[in-house]
Amino acid sequence: MLAIDTGTSYLHGRALLAAIRSVTEQPVRLVLITHTRQEFLFGAAAFRERGVPIAMQQAAAGLMASRCETCLKTLRTTLGEEVMRGTTMFVPDRSFTDPLEIDAAALIGRPIQVLYFGHSSGPGDIAVYDPRSRTLFAGGLLDAQRIPDVIDSDLVRWSDALRSLQALPVEVIVPGHGPSGSKRMITQVERYLDQLTTRVRALLKAGAPLSEVPDSTALPDFASWDQYDTVHRRNAALVYLRYEREQLVK
Repeated sequence: MLAIDTGTSYLHGRALLAAIRSVTEQPVRLVLITHTRQEFLFGAAAFRERGVPIAMQQAAAGLMASRCETCLKTLRTTLGEEVMRGTTMFVPDRSFTDPLEIDAAALIGRPIQVLYFGHSSGPGDIAVYDPRSRTLFAGGLLDAQRIPDVIDSDLVRWSDALRSLQALPVEVIVPGHGPSGSKRMITQVERYLDQLTTRVRALLKAGAPLSEVPDSTALPDFASWDQYDTVHRRNAALVYLRYEREQLVK
């Protein structure tokens, strides 16, 4: 059996393992971590203590090593020592650069595709596709009804990656956050990124100062999405600064 992502803490990872055991007696043979976000990383200790190796794309593993000690300290402060008991930093047992070839027969008896599009929604972000069930585990590439965070992204390559996902014969998408859904989820994220970048470019062209950008980048189509009042405002400022730098180096 293959597991995808591990949860926020050691205790969360143990809960995920218990949930897996409640539906199958098959052992977990490998964990794939799809992207470098604290809520997907820190349950790894629970899997490793049971001898389950952890695999990550090399760039994602490097990003984790560079900053996630701080993430872990913040989680301990925010959630408390008891909630984070047993949670540790780790080095993945297996890292890869190109799309990972999985010995599917040995793992789960069915073909699995690990999709890597380069630096897209974040460095080393991957998705996992099960052709038999036509199910896509989208990791950081897609969230449902939640503003995607662009802080680590390459927006051009992210858009390219989303077009590649649209071309797959997908029936069910399991996003990084939010409920599972159809390929409409890809279209919604594409629309958000397109409207965000179009609006920010217009503000930059009009000479709007950075201080006005978060308040001037209202996108009513997405106002009901989770994190609209926080992450969306930060996204607008980040994209503005990127486009401003592009102009300066021309």
